[in-house]
Amino acid sequence: MTARSIESEGEPKVGGDGPAPVWGRVVGIDPGLNVTGYAVVDPGPRGPIVVEAGVIRPGSSDRALGQRLEHLYQNVLELLAAYPPGALALEKVHSHAKFPRTAILMGHARGVIMLAAATKGIPVFGYAAARVKKTLTGSGRAPKDQMQRAIQTELGLAEVPEPHDVADACAIALCHYQIGRALRG
Repeated sequence: MTARSIESEGEPKVGGDGPAPVWGRVVGIDPGLNVTGYAVVDPGPRGPIVVEAGVIRPGSSDRALGQRLEHLYQNVLELLAAYPPGALALEKVHSHAKFPRTAILMGHARGVIMLAAATKGIPVFGYAAARVKKTLTGSGRAPKDQMQRAIQTELGLAEVPEPHDVADACAIALCHYQIGRALRG
């Protein structure tokens, strides 16, 4: 699977003018201010399938924070208009004592993503990295290669999604998909 980057082309449509949400569709997002991965996962006859995946590049740290957040917000709105989901799954903020700034910046990115979803009336579900790993592999401490194999197998992909931001977004979407399936059935 090859990821693509989305760039804004005009104003995204906000409101009820676009297509109706697809029941069971999940948009998974791995938030970041430099690179945000996303994956649109639909239910299929043999399991979940990736409809679209790629990255949003809000810009490097030489751009003002407000500009990067606005770019991320507009691109998420565009994504949600093009692929209206029933739910948005988002990685929860994780922090490490050595890198508190990372958690703060990730919190900014999560905030604008959640705002975009709220603008569209889309429910947001947050998952900790350990929960995603446990749901997909059975172990909350699964190594990256085990996670990649689980994503590849579950989605029936010929290769592991690249870059890692897309793979992480696929994992978050799959986590929500599997938890929802367990609750329904």
